[in-house]
Amino acid sequence: MKFLIVGLGNFGASLAEKLTNQGNEVIGIDSSMARVDALKEKISHTICMNATDEYTVSGLPLKDTDVVIVAIGEDQGANVMATALFKNLNVKRLISRAINPLHEMVLKALGVDEILHPEEETAERWAKKLCLIGVIDSFELSEDYSLVEANVPTMYAGKKIKDLDFRNKFNILILTTIKKTEIQGNLGKTEIINKVQGVASAELVLEEEDILVLYGSNMDIKKFLNNY
Repeated sequence: MKFLIVGLGNFGASLAEKLTNQGNEVIGIDSSMARVDALKEKISHTICMNATDEYTVSGLPLKDTDVVIVAIGEDQGANVMATALFKNLNVKRLISRAINPLHEMVLKALGVDEILHPEEETAERWAKKLCLIGVIDSFELSEDYSLVEANVPTMYAGKKIKDLDFRNKFNILILTTIKKTEIQGNLGKTEIINKVQGVASAELVLEEEDILVLYGSNMDIKKFLNNY
């Protein structure tokens, strides 16, 4: 996949390196030449430029880019301007970093696809979410093993866990499932929340809207997810 990361501070730089190490093409952009120089040997491409300048940004290979990530964290104004610019240029998928709740509201109003919270989520978790098909979230237990939340593949909907034989076919375990559940909110409005269903039994029938919580080696999980 091809990624464009705007803002090469601690989080942006770490994410750019991890995505590059996983075999992706990454273009890193920052207005600081020092940050650009620090990463030029570590990621695919680095460019020193102002990401709020429409003329300069429009010259980037945006049509060939799968995901644009605005990771600017120290300048809220620049973050919003860059996000709005990429949104207007109709990039395929736009993810932007929120600095505070008000800023997050502005980003949602701009119509970004996803919002980053680096204070709560690591670059490692985002690298997995971006690189593996169907991944909603992940938690790294060690260098080689992870817990991963992933959508149920369409081909497995309506089938029992025991019939899918995950352990022998993929060498991974389904620990539990998460279902979208309607609840009554404080103001009488219906809300949809994700509810953990408890330890998954062999007789459990998977539904298309379910979320699987998987445990296994990073290699086996990646192999499974890339097969659907």
